[in-house]
Amino acid sequence: MIVSVCDRWPEFSPADALAGLVVPAQFSQASFASYRPDPRHRSQAVACARVEKFSQAPRRGGWTRRWHASAASRTPAGLYLDAGYGVGKTHLLAAAWHAFDGVKTFGTFMEYTALVGALGFAGARDQLRRAGLICIDEFELDDPGDTMMIARLLSEVVEGGSRILASSNTPPRALGAGRFAARDFAREIQSLSAHFEIVTIDGEDFRMRHTTRFHDATSPRDADARISAWDAAGLTVAVDNFDALISHLGELHPARYPRVVQGIDAVAWHGLHPLDDHQDALRLVAFVDRLYDQDIRLVATGAALSDVFTSELRTSGFAKKYARALSRLGELSGLSDRS
Repeated sequence: MIVSVCDRWPEFSPADALAGLVVPAQFSQASFASYRPDPRHRSQAVACARVEKFSQAPRRGGWTRRWHASAASRTPAGLYLDAGYGVGKTHLLAAAWHAFDGVKTFGTFMEYTALVGALGFAGARDQLRRAGLICIDEFELDDPGDTMMIARLLSEVVEGGSRILASSNTPPRALGAGRFAARDFAREIQSLSAHFEIVTIDGEDFRMRHTTRFHDATSPRDADARISAWDAAGLTVAVDNFDALISHLGELHPARYPRVVQGIDAVAWHGLHPLDDHQDALRLVAFVDRLYDQDIRLVATGAALSDVFTSELRTSGFAKKYARALSRLGELSGLSDRS
């Protein structure tokens, strides 16, 4: 079936914000046993073992003070996975979520900020305090308001006994650097790092090891053939003009993006070209994250996917976000070979 993302205007409610805090489809079977550390980078195996141990620790505070005080005191309130792209950070977070026996949440940084927007600060705090483990993927701070809000939220949640497992491409003390005047918010940024034990993971981007189409433009003829094959196989394919897609994303809050891609198996973009505006580019980054979460195949005509962000954007303060998006686009484009 052929559909269009531009025809989708999903609603978003507080119930949606809570219901969405689970492991995405791509990592529904993730486990510590299925994580494949690169033998050339010992830190990957070390990180896997550390995260597994962290996921098995008892809840801090409350009843742990009477029965598990010793074990709880040996485990930090938060574990922070600092690494580049494609080394399995999200896999490890998902494995911990699956392994943890108790109330738990899993979401991107954006999804937690959306939770605060939907429930209010106190409502979000009270809901998260019920969880023994809170997994936050791609922890990034793009503005000082988010810095202060999340720092305060985490502090109050940790006081309630919850543990936090987070991943990022930036150590906690460097969050926000290069994007806003961090000096005025240094205290808040440092308070974040105080909650975490940092685990560094080295390695190459596994998503780029077998990518063949990422740096090559796809002809309209080849793209149409793939779209037809997917449609004939019974897949739901969202076909859109790239400029129309970018415009549509600008009219939706990113918190709605997960609902936008719901039920879609593949996407096709016609007329892809380099983006030179941060707002448009960051919306695409958020949208690509949602496509990646659901393992959605991708084909695009026009410019090569590797050129979707201009060199100016790729060397800006948001460079790491754009690099992550390019990495994920590379994997999604590789999925297009599936019939």
